[in-house]
Amino acid sequence: MKDLTIEHKAEKERCILVGISTPKVRPWLASEQLAELGRLAETAGAEVVQSFLQRVQNFSPATLIGEGKVNEVKHALEELNAKMVVFDDDLSGSQVRNLEQRLPGIKVLDRTGLILDIFAKHAVTAESRLMVEVAQLQYMMPRLTGAWTHLCRQHNGGIGTKGPGETQLETDRRMIRKRIQELKKKLEKIEDARESQAENRNDIFHIGIVGYTNAGKSTLTNRLTGADVYVEDKLFATLDSTTRKLYLDGENIILSDTVGFIRKLPHNLIETFKSTLGVAAHADCILEVVDGSAPDYREHLEVTHKTLEGIISSETPRIRVFNKAEICDEARRTELRENYPEAIQVSARENIGMERLRETFKEQLAAWHKKREAYEQKEKERSEAPWRETEHALDG
Repeated sequence: MKDLTIEHKAEKERCILVGISTPKVRPWLASEQLAELGRLAETAGAEVVQSFLQRVQNFSPATLIGEGKVNEVKHALEELNAKMVVFDDDLSGSQVRNLEQRLPGIKVLDRTGLILDIFAKHAVTAESRLMVEVAQLQYMMPRLTGAWTHLCRQHNGGIGTKGPGETQLETDRRMIRKRIQELKKKLEKIEDARESQAENRNDIFHIGIVGYTNAGKSTLTNRLTGADVYVEDKLFATLDSTTRKLYLDGENIILSDTVGFIRKLPHNLIETFKSTLGVAAHADCILEVVDGSAPDYREHLEVTHKTLEGIISSETPRIRVFNKAEICDEARRTELRENYPEAIQVSARENIGMERLRETFKEQLAAWHKKREAYEQKEKERSEAPWRETEHALDG
């Protein structure tokens, strides 16, 4: 009996996915996004038993999808013994409640809620845990509305009165806002400490690794540095930035891996994780890793660029790498060569293209030294300039 209980606890939650295709989101893109949602659900520990994709002109304000589709999903949940439904688009608090009323006993989640669940499971350091808590609280805030309406009705709260439910709701919101402020202050201290560390490492060449989730950034870091960074074929397998040293051309340089990106990532989530991306913001060179085998690699590139906008200077040199070359067919390799001639095709798993990548690092390292020497020379000349010349410069 004991073994059966353990087996039951280990059983995966069965879930159904729901995606929507609108005039702005073409069916092929909606299908790819739904497939990615499936991978997110698997990463969270769920078993996907069915997927629905509905084409609509406009979202339903009450339930996001039409009433007929809600009934279709309800029937599938019963038939397949699934207890969770995950929507690929964000749900408002009222939509969640309406769906829960129509699907009694079923857990209703959206993409953001699922991503936050994954983040919470994968957060290891104090910093990432703080960031996840901030994101969870910000996600929860707009979904509190109406949570206490049953109490308001009991006490006839109406115009000119305040039922205890409304008071409780305001108390909850105030507590959440206060908690968010406290957490943000702690994150600011961590960010200040990171800035100090970055200043102390000014004399070491620093490469920041960025890219879409599951592009193979951690595997590439391991291959280059011989480190043992956690690697798993799952979305968001690693959340925390990891920094490793690489001995190159007679000196040590630093490689910093960052959290992966994903499409439809809410703005407040990007804002929350900016401190992790701050590692890349201080880098002297950016290594952009792309899964060259992904059917939608172009969109991965676009998501990465949009996420990094305003975080990383456009003047920072970039190296683009298409990873997973070992599973790309000849047509894809040719396509990448023709469209991105400056990029390097590698396989971190099979150790392909690593020498060429190291040579590119050496070129960037040499350029960085030249730039530093030129800056130091300029500073030296300025400090040794005659007094009158300096005074004239100040007057000007």
